[in-house]
Amino acid sequence: MTDTQSEIGATGASLLIVEDDPTFARTLRRSFERRGYHVASAGSPEEAEALFLAQEFEYAVVDLKLGAASGLTVVEALHAHAPQTRIIVLTGYASIATAVEAIKLGASHYLAKPSNTDDIEAAFASLRGDASVPVEGRKTSIKTLEWEYIHQTLVECEFNISETARRLGLHRRTLARKLEKRQV
Repeated sequence: MTDTQSEIGATGASLLIVEDDPTFARTLRRSFERRGYHVASAGSPEEAEALFLAQEFEYAVVDLKLGAASGLTVVEALHAHAPQTRIIVLTGYASIATAVEAIKLGASHYLAKPSNTDDIEAAFASLRGDASVPVEGRKTSIKTLEWEYIHQTLVECEFNISETARRLGLHRRTLARKLEKRQV
């Protein structure tokens, strides 16, 4: 653990975890509590909103997909309510389209699962971008382009599988199989 990471937890910072997987949420909660955070958790956008309207949070970890709902709605509402909150979006459905939307709606960082407490705390501590990150000249594969297009359409349809399949001209079950194959 770096000095910056230990300083964050040592302050007793307040953290909101919005995650619909109860096992993962419980694991994250315990890990952050051991580091000195005061943690509240929610499993849906409605629960999250009730919590952040009742209490200010310095940090938030929001899952991108909350059952049938989009975590992006939580990011947008939380950022509108408390713009100073550092929001990290976690997802097993990483794509450029959802990363861009998350940042535009107020997230500080976007991490693909599996991410651990150290990764999340490092993202909290990172206040600025890193201009020294090398720009890769790697060509994008057809499969990656397809994956990103599917996810862009999913975001536009607010994660409604049936509507996304209709817009893509796919059978709903075909789309569901593609999504299951490519989870990060």
